[in-house]
Amino acid sequence: MTPWRVVDGGLELALRLTPKGGRDQIDGIKADPSGKPVLSIRVAAQPVDGAANKALLKFLAKASGVPKSRIRFISGGTSRIKRLMLDGDGAEIAKKLESLAKS
Repeated sequence: MTPWRVVDGGLELALRLTPKGGRDQIDGIKADPSGKPVLSIRVAAQPVDGAANKALLKFLAKASGVPKSRIRFISGGTSRIKRLMLDGDGAEIAKKLESLAKS
């Protein structure tokens, strides 16, 4: 199983964000507390005044090739487990994320 699914108009992504992670990077696919797959991402920013979420959007935009303006939160804006919608060619975005999750 993967932490994303292609939907009309883009891709839904489940992720676990680790703020104050020392650097911005993808740590691969892990399981959330309920056992569902999530893409584990760390950012150097602290979780203060939305800084970690802003850093996440900037990093994810660069990594996926999707402009920041086309990435939005579906849920989890204030929690570590988040769901995001990336607008665009979902299959193409999935290929990029799969490649990044394995490296």
